[in-house]
Parts: sequence; structure tokens; C-alpha cells
Amino acid sequence: MQDLTELTAVQLVEGYRKGEFSPVEATRAALDRAELIQPEVNAFVRVTGEEALAQARASAERWRRGEPSGAVDGVPVTVKDILLMRGVPTLKGSRTISESGSWDEDAPSVARLREQGAVFLGRTTTPEFGWKGVTDSPLTGVTRNPHDPSRTAGGSSGGAAAAVALGAGPLALGTDGGGSVRIPAAFCGVFGLKPTYGRVPLYPASAFGTLAHVGPMTRDAADAALLLDVIGVPDSRDWSALGPAAGPYTAALSGGVRGLRVAYSPSLGGQVAVQPGVAAAVRRAVERLAGLGAYVTETDPDFADPVDAFHTLWFSGAARVTQHLGPRQRELLDPGLREIRELGAGMSALDYLAAVDVRMELGRRMGRFHDSYDLLVTPALPITAFEAGTEVPKGSGHRRWTGWTPFTYPFNMTQQPAASVPVGTDGDGLPVGLQIVAARHRDDLVLRAAHALYEAGAAGIAPPVSAHEGHVQG
Repeated sequence: MQDLTELTAVQLVEGYRKGEFSPVEATRAALDRAELIQPEVNAFVRVTGEEALAQARASAERWRRGEPSGAVDGVPVTVKDILLMRGVPTLKGSRTISESGSWDEDAPSVARLREQGAVFLGRTTTPEFGWKGVTDSPLTGVTRNPHDPSRTAGGSSGGAAAAVALGAGPLALGTDGGGSVRIPAAFCGVFGLKPTYGRVPLYPASAFGTLAHVGPMTRDAADAALLLDVIGVPDSRDWSALGPAAGPYTAALSGGVRGLRVAYSPSLGGQVAVQPGVAAAVRRAVERLAGLGAYVTETDPDFADPVDAFHTLWFSGAARVTQHLGPRQRELLDPGLREIRELGAGMSALDYLAAVDVRMELGRRMGRFHDSYDLLVTPALPITAFEAGTEVPKGSGHRRWTGWTPFTYPFNMTQQPAASVPVGTDGDGLPVGLQIVAARHRDDLVLRAAHALYEAGAAGIAPPVSAHEGHVQG
């Protein structure tokens, strides 16, 4: 019998349309998988099984009548526990937030999915307030890598990535303020897209300001395009949201890469030490892009590491998001978050504006860079997944998570679309991600290039779970 947890959202919708299986069957399979993986991987804050099955039954009736609500009617989806979801507490990985309350509003992306009949499986894990590049929190503990549970899933959308990788729903909503979609996508071997800032509306506004994006986490680029078409529409609650896209992203997938000008930067001009297994996998994928007709040039964007400016922006946001807490509540915080919030609280408005100046200059440089190149390709991360439960790899010498994520956070500062595409594994069998970046508003080019890699067999890795054996393979 066909394992419905192995199907993409596109395949599920096609199966519903043909009457081959129902949303109820797909939802039961996804819920069973969520229950199976939770003890070892810890991807979920809560699973909303009864509600999901009720939604699936309603979807099945709409499909029976030939009247689906939208493009994702009946498709199981998970929501990171940062985004508001009606009827379910949003705890953000923090012991400082009470479950009591009405919880009567959806975030824009959740609202759009609900309108189109998606089935909500539950809430996925996050570090406290999404503050770091791994997923562990005082509230929910450690989220682990589906390919090796002794290692981290990455973060801050680690639960979302693990759920997708293990078949607990083909679609997931993540957030990305410095790499939080792309980092776990790379570590877990799934596709993750940080769209152009404003393409997916965000409400309430993030304390991290215009660094924060909402993005799809999926099995492949085609599912991400489908999800972006649903959630990437204006919402009046977000004054910074973009207007409607020029056309469906699903329609832009088939353009291929022939003739595109691709800049390949393996180490940002020697600024980043990349593990050999990562470098080799990324280079092979870049060679495949060239074989598909892209004009590939090995060159680097002209910028120095903006980490100090990013820290000013990020630490200030951490101070802001915890500003309302009293001394006793602050003692409940993740110690690392407590540390950076103290640093952020000591920064001045002039410090912040100086960081904004760095950001503006970085944006100018990347704007000029994309006058010459349609796409920039880099490793998504210089390393593969390391030990779970730590912010940085042991012995790395890094103090903060930004030390091992130099390819991701610069493009939050510039608000450009960027995706992590799985392009194989290293010598230990751990997933490697390739990052594709385009100029602002050219999300279509990122998705086109990623889709071309999937179509050519150069993207994607073997799933980490055996449905027949029923266990996570490490």
C-alpha cells in the first residue's frame, strides 16, 4: 500500500482530485508519523489530532462534492510555535508565556492556509522567542536531527524541518530572522525558503524588526512554490507587506536555468572555512547547474562579514522582546537569551542606527552585484549538524550561533530571497545544503533554479525514516 507520508503536497492534492485516497487517510498517516517520531526527535510542542481529523473530514466532503476550498485543501501542515494559531496557545518556547487566554487570532500565513482548507497537525518547536540557530528551549527541551538524533536539527525552525523530513506533514511554516528556515533545512535535508521581506505578511510584528521573515519548509521546491502562492498575499495587519506577486510561483518553476548568470562563491572570498564534505557536495551541484545551461562564474560578493552590525540589531531585538519581564521571569529565560538581552539593553539608539547604516551599505552592494548576476550560490552552512543541546559546535571557538552561520544572516539584513536546497551528504551521511540567493523580489528565480536541481536529480536526499521498520535511522 502506498505510504502517504512519503508524498509531496502536490502529489496529495492530485490524489485527492483523482479519488485515489482522501484527506482523512493522509491526515491519519501524518498523525501516526508524528506520534512515532516525537519521543526520539521532539519536533512538536503539541499535536492537535482531533482538530486535524475534523478538518480532514470536512476537506474530504468538499473533495467529494468537487468543491475544494483552495490549492492546499486537505494537505497536512505544521505551524512553528512563533506564529499565532487560533484556538491553540503560542508559547514561543518560553516558560514566561501563560497558556491561558483566548488565542482567538491567526497569523496572516495561518489564516491563508485555513481559508484554503489546510489541515493543521500541530505546533512545532522553537528555541525561546526564536533567538538562536539550534532548537532547544527551557519549555520543550531539545529537538534532534532526524538523520542522527544525537545531533541538532538546527534552528530556530528545527521542529518544522524535522517534521517535514520525517513525513509528519509535507508543508510547514517557519520563520527566519538570521537563517532560521535555511539552517534547519540544511541540517535536516529539506527545502527551506526565506522569501523577500514582506512577501509573506507577518503579524504581530517581530521584535527583531525587518530581519524577520516567514517562509515555507517543504520536501521540494514545487511544494514551496505552492505554499508561497497561498501565504504570499497581502494582509492589512502588516503595513510592510508587499502587494500581490506578479504571477503564481508554481507557474514560474518550469523556466529552468539556461542562460541565467550564476555567481558561485564557495567561501565568501576566503572569509569562511568550509568543511571538505560540504564544499564537495555544493561544488557538484553547481557543476550540475552549469550542465543545465547556466553561465556559472566563481566569484564573490564584495562585502565583509557584517556580524557586528547584525548582533546590534539582533541583541536589541532580544532586549525588546523580553523588556516586559520582571526579574523573576527573566530568571526563567534560556541563559544565552538572558545574556544577549542584557547586551542589547545596553545599546544606544546611535549604536542601532550605525548598524542600520551597515545594513544599507550591504544592501547597496548586493543590489549592484545582482546587476551582473541573476543568482548567487553558496553553501547554506559551512558545516553539517553537530551535537544536540549546544549553541555552537564543541571546540569551534565560537561564542554565539552566528559564528557558524556566516552564509545566512547577511541576506536577512538585505531582505533578499534565499533558499537552502539539499544537495547530498557528507562522509558521515549528514545532509548538506546549497544556498541560492537572488535580488529582492526575484523569489521566482530562486524557486526556478532549485526546481531545476530537483528535476535533474541533483537535489534531495534519501528520507531518514523507514516506514516499514518504524524507527528513526541514525
